Amino acid sequence: METSDRLRGTEHALDARGAARMRPTIRRIALAAIASNALPVDPAESEPADISFLREHLVLAWSGPGGWRATMRHYLRQPGTEDLPLLQLTSTLGLSRIEMLSVALAAAVEDDLMIGRVIARLQAPIGASRPTIGFLVASFADESSTGSNAIDTLLTGPAVSSGLIAVLGEDVPMPERAIAVAQHVCHALHGRDSVQPGTTIGLDDARRVPLPPSIVREAQRHARGLASSPGHALVIRARSPAEGRAAAAAVTDALGKRPLFIATDKTPALVPWLVLRGLVPVYHLDPAPGERTSIPALFPAVSPAIVICGHDGAIESQTGSAVEWTIPVPPRDEREQLWTSALGTRDGALARRLAREYRHGSGRIAQLGRLVRQQMASDDRPAPSIADVAAAAWIAEGNGLDALAQPMPEAIPDEALVLTPALRRELSALLARCRARDGLVTGLGASAVTRYHPGVRALLVGASGTGKTLAAGWLATRLALPLYRVDLASITSKYIGETEKNLAQLLARAEQAEVVLLFDEADSLFGKRTDVKDSNDRFANAQTNYLLQRIESYDGITLLTSNSRARFDSAFSRRLDVIIEFPLPGPDERRALWLSHLGTAHQLEPRDVNQLSARVDLAGGHIRNAVLSAAVSACESERPLSYADVLEGVASEYRKLGRQLPVELQTHR
Repeated sequence: METSDRLRGTEHALDARGAARMRPTIRRIALAAIASNALPVDPAESEPADISFLREHLVLAWSGPGGWRATMRHYLRQPGTEDLPLLQLTSTLGLSRIEMLSVALAAAVEDDLMIGRVIARLQAPIGASRPTIGFLVASFADESSTGSNAIDTLLTGPAVSSGLIAVLGEDVPMPERAIAVAQHVCHALHGRDSVQPGTTIGLDDARRVPLPPSIVREAQRHARGLASSPGHALVIRARSPAEGRAAAAAVTDALGKRPLFIATDKTPALVPWLVLRGLVPVYHLDPAPGERTSIPALFPAVSPAIVICGHDGAIESQTGSAVEWTIPVPPRDEREQLWTSALGTRDGALARRLAREYRHGSGRIAQLGRLVRQQMASDDRPAPSIADVAAAAWIAEGNGLDALAQPMPEAIPDEALVLTPALRRELSALLARCRARDGLVTGLGASAVTRYHPGVRALLVGASGTGKTLAAGWLATRLALPLYRVDLASITSKYIGETEKNLAQLLARAEQAEVVLLFDEADSLFGKRTDVKDSNDRFANAQTNYLLQRIESYDGITLLTSNSRARFDSAFSRRLDVIIEFPLPGPDERRALWLSHLGTAHQLEPRDVNQLSARVDLAGGHIRNAVLSAAVSACESERPLSYADVLEGVASEYRKLGRQLPVELQTHR
């Protein structure tokens, strides 16, 4: 039937001024196409509102012999601004005309009630408000296309494969299946952002970690590489997720786009969303050691992809090569600038000291600076101190480290650590090594600089009670760093690969927070490899190999204690920077230990203390237990500690060790 015939009788419904106001858009052209195929020639005297609504669009079909198709060709030469997002999507994805019109109509249903009513009436008896495939083919297919060919074009084209169109109703025949456009894509077609579960668009200033110039320059360099290869991926390995997000945002800024942070594996209609809103997907992945994780493939390579992860595992891209960027700790001069900005202080000496003594990344500096400023505001103090930063380091431990290690917040003063002069010199040298680790190889030769890792690994060896754990606490106190004792029960697992995964998580979180890790009885975890007799031996050796390699690349300070060096694998000794032997205390050290533990609330004479020092050959830990045991009787009687109380405590310790109290002391009990 001729278009002129179909327009006959509509003049009473739409005058010339109404036709002028009804300027073409892709949505209105789609409705005109439906009207041209579905409306009767003559309007009824009293038509329903939805049919009258559709008849008003029929005027758009009057463009000469070509009808609505000619109108569309003419309109696409100079489209309106409201259709530019859909036309951009059409060009990028390579949509056919039937796909473009189907998307426009399916999106129109989501925000216009009248259009849904029209479609439901015309599709009767199906009655669905969303258009079906058969309805779309009948309305928009070319004259030269058969129904089956048009259905194939719609179902196998880029609109469906990219997720732009979702085909609903798997239990009905194909022509009766409805299509839908996701809500966030409908918003994007109108130039609006919408939030999807598990995703975040962009970073506001409050959440963006300030990055030093060196990292910003590197981000811009990676952006240039991604711009030349849209299908490629960038893997950002960062100490902290906040720092990784800031680096990803710096890359997308350089690309002239915005980051879409994705923390879910369900992102419907991702590709059209990226195109419409100028987004770059940034995935948060956490592969375990030895695990390979693939980046979801984009269609058809419309955008580069960015992945934020830790140091373990491998990231693979299905659409191209993946370039890796490990964000380094900023150099000292840039750390000084970051500290100055984070603390909001003009105290250059404090910022220089923090930059010199702490190897914090950008994310950690920003986190600590925020906590220090909050504490200063609550205490109404004008300037921060190094103690404020040390206190903030304990408060900031919200990254799950407590689940794998035990915090040891007690400060250990110098007077609490009783050592021989030689042992104190060795510990002081270890302290100096920890403080100098950042610039240790500056000015040294190429062989020293190559493969240098600023981490420090020290083994403290000695009998039980000789002060190894106390020395670790003293070292952490002097470094003003948190001390965490590794909970081996939380780390080790009977399941293959779980121990390595737990240790990787522990070290990654410890590197982020820059804490001192203490492995008590470390030989149970880093022990000797055995001869392979069965599969259990093979997996145990593989676990030990991973631990040895990972502890060598660890960037922080690691302290291990053991009762014997002989229990460690020979390859592990090479990976240690310092080995310190803790001998049993001699008489002079034992006297200092007794005085340090007894304090002032006791009634012991100097000769009593001398007697204990000479006759009781116990280490410091046992002396501590003896004094605490003796203090129980004194507390119950509400009196000072007596010599008899101490002897009872010493006797208790000897019984625990399976030894007899020295004869010289038995007569005094």
